[in-house]
Amino acid sequence: MKHLLSLKELSQSQLLALLELAKKIKAAPEEYRTALDGKSVVMLFEKPSLRTRVSFDIGINKLGGHCVYMDQQNGALGKRESVADFAGNISQWADGIVARTFSHVTIEELAEYGTVPVINALSDLYHPCQALADLLTLAENEGDLKNVKLAYMGDGNNVTHSLMFGAAVLGMQMTVICPEGHFPDGFVVTQAQQLAAAHGGSLLLTSDVAALEEVDAVYTDTWISMGDNTKLSDIAAKFGQYQVTREMMDKYQVKYFMHCLPAHRGVEVTDEVMDGEGSLILQQAQNRMHAQNAVLVTLLS
Repeated sequence: MKHLLSLKELSQSQLLALLELAKKIKAAPEEYRTALDGKSVVMLFEKPSLRTRVSFDIGINKLGGHCVYMDQQNGALGKRESVADFAGNISQWADGIVARTFSHVTIEELAEYGTVPVINALSDLYHPCQALADLLTLAENEGDLKNVKLAYMGDGNNVTHSLMFGAAVLGMQMTVICPEGHFPDGFVVTQAQQLAAAHGGSLLLTSDVAALEEVDAVYTDTWISMGDNTKLSDIAAKFGQYQVTREMMDKYQVKYFMHCLPAHRGVEVTDEVMDGEGSLILQQAQNRMHAQNAVLVTLLS
């Protein structure tokens, strides 16, 4: 591994190794307290963040490293100076770059023009760190991921893309359930289906909620992504049947509920499900740090 831009670049062995390392770091953090000793990581954030910023900052500290946080008060990436110059300069001081950007092109340019590892902390196309945490969470609860059936329901977005790639590389069975016109990017779907076929998994896309039959976990996200000016009233009718409710979980005997957060309670999911038995949301949030630390150790130590 040279960078973590998306999960599609990882082999199955690399992805499994990251998950195994995350488990080890979580179980015995004291063994990794100096893993990033003397290392500095610059975090570039174009978007607001709670889980990503805090989990990276504290995680780097727990590994013995130093974190520098930069938001757009220092000038928007590519505006004050080019992304290439930005990456080149930061590479003279820092040992790694964590970037949360509006455009995935910015992530790619940071990796192309910088000389240090780049970690995608979210872009418009992918959210690989979130998917790693999600896969770690499923593995902790169900064991062998090849036996896990995962469903994503709602608006196809960057989280969906990363989950599809992660599930495909691991040979899992994944179903994506979206309203018409809100499916994930077609090119990403094709790539994920090819990866799934190569690893013995499957990826099904449908608008039928009944596809939740026999899945182990259902995953949802906000119906309107950050930065999207769509009004909820404009899509509420179209998305209404895709709200995750206790009745739905019981009807299809779905064991686990997952969400990347922040959630709009009472919109894409009810409080009863969010706070109920089988909700993995806080375990997912906790595992963001452990999964990211595995990436940091792999790339920087």
